[in-house]
Amino acid sequence: MIYPGCFLLLCGLSHVMASYPIWWSLAVGHQYSSLGTQPILCGSIPGLVPKQLRFCRNYVEIMPSVAEGVKIGIQECQHQFRGRRWNCTTVTDNLAIFGPVLDKATRESSFVHAIASAGVAFAVTRACADGTATICGCDSRHKGPPGEGWKWGGCSEDVEFGSMVSREFADARENRPDARSAMNRHNNEAGRMSLNDNMFLKCKCHGLSGSCEVKTCWWSQPDFRVIGDYMKDKYDSASEMVVEKHKESRGWVETLRPKYNYFKPPTERDLVYYESSPNFCDPNPETGSFGTRDRVCNLTSHGIDGCDLLCCGRGHNTRTEKRKEKCNCIFHWCCYVSCQECVKVYDVHTCK
Repeated sequence: MIYPGCFLLLCGLSHVMASYPIWWSLAVGHQYSSLGTQPILCGSIPGLVPKQLRFCRNYVEIMPSVAEGVKIGIQECQHQFRGRRWNCTTVTDNLAIFGPVLDKATRESSFVHAIASAGVAFAVTRACADGTATICGCDSRHKGPPGEGWKWGGCSEDVEFGSMVSREFADARENRPDARSAMNRHNNEAGRMSLNDNMFLKCKCHGLSGSCEVKTCWWSQPDFRVIGDYMKDKYDSASEMVVEKHKESRGWVETLRPKYNYFKPPTERDLVYYESSPNFCDPNPETGSFGTRDRVCNLTSHGIDGCDLLCCGRGHNTRTEKRKEKCNCIFHWCCYVSCQECVKVYDVHTCK
């Protein structure tokens, strides 16, 4: 969901520069819509640090895939959080596309950084495999011996190259010796590792009438929804950390350690955070919360999408809504389906 306009505090660029990858704005608005028709001017992309600018100019061919990756990451975030109080809302007319929500080192920040980094790696990997990008191609390094009844073929997707691009570009600005950079680097890498963890062997049958006498197989990325589901589980089990300061030769450096010693420490595949989330019940320009008023809720659910929790105890309104749907469909030999159009009435529940 994209909200027009922004809160007063959302519009200040200076206060988001430190912790915000504002180059994500390349994935929304007019810049994204013009990617296929106009060459990318790297100097016009907001918020790039010098290393990112050099990368963009050297590998401008894959920058549309970088933007596409952020786009699918945002879309997946909005799908995964569609029934929660914070639903991954983006704002227009603002380089900080999530507003102040990501200013704090919360669970939500950890998920967004991870899914965006995974999205970049995913989109670049896919572009290499389908020939959209010519500076990369298929992966022949991880084949190994074939299995019984199949042989290697097709184009194994080079997820290592896609992850390298995501790491070089997305992590380029996370080089500060502070806790937030450490958190972002960790979560970015956790997102990229989710691709490796979910690669699968995809096969195609060959033979007379699809008899599958011979199968050719290759390594493939899953549908990105699989990555979203995987990372949402990581969000639910994210580890809370505390910040520690150490004096090193280059000065003070902040690191993270688990807040609770009696829990299993997070691995490199887990998400981490060190600040509590707001409740997102009411509009708040400082936290970027839009509140949940007028959000559609599920009357029969006892989960976070249910009217009790989503509406934060304020109650809900109910209205009826008429929708036209196809009904009484009949299959005709051969080969088409004819349907009637029916009007059905639904109850729609929204938060007060």
